[in-house]
Amino acid sequence: MTNLGPLGATHTALDTGTAVAAELEELGYDTLWLAGGQGNNLPRIREVVRATSRIQVASGILSVDRVPPAEVVSAYAELPPGRFVAGLGGAHGPRPLAALSDYLDEIEDVVPPAARILSALGPRMLELARDRASGAYPYLVTTDYVASAREILGPDRQLAVLLSVVAETDVARVREVVRAGSLGFLAGMPGYAANFRRMGFTDADIADRSDRLVDALTVWGDFDAVAARLREYRAAGADQVVVPLDGLPREWWPELVKALA
Repeated sequence: MTNLGPLGATHTALDTGTAVAAELEELGYDTLWLAGGQGNNLPRIREVVRATSRIQVASGILSVDRVPPAEVVSAYAELPPGRFVAGLGGAHGPRPLAALSDYLDEIEDVVPPAARILSALGPRMLELARDRASGAYPYLVTTDYVASAREILGPDRQLAVLLSVVAETDVARVREVVRAGSLGFLAGMPGYAANFRRMGFTDADIADRSDRLVDALTVWGDFDAVAARLREYRAAGADQVVVPLDGLPREWWPELVKALA
């Protein structure tokens, strides 16, 4: 895995074809993070890599509870070097750290640490990402979290931060959208709730999806406000900010590349 450039993207339109991937490559995006959801997106990753020539394609995130390690090994071996990044996470059993470590043992001989990145939030998972992968890929975090994660990872590991971005200037509408989206679901997940507490949010903030919680975890506003906020995450220590392009105006796509260059 080469060093992450400043801007990555996710986009569900990639589910139906590769035209968007080629467009984003042409615009200068550095990495496409293809959401794994609860399934296996390796076939789609193969298609996107073969339809493009430069851009890195990362699984964001493959669940180690659902995708056998042999399938990750097979995909990595088939694709050109440097193009596929195995983003791994989703270990939700009684020993998630051990489960993920065991999975890394299974792919070690073929998929090197430089070609894998972990969905890490807590300190011990960040340490595993530092010691056994190229770095970490957290979601729904503050700039203060990014700074603390950078301290754990050290200067030589990658930190790609997936952000919730809303192209809306009405704060009431922003909060409505965010509460109805992934935050509404993930706040009920133990791992995310624990990380919100580590970042200083209360149980009441988490249960109510409070304004304080929503505002701290969301990038929103007009283009200039969004670009400025993304630069704050970069300044805090993120090598790459990952922007979900669904719902963002098309005219923003090339401008985001320029703003983060």
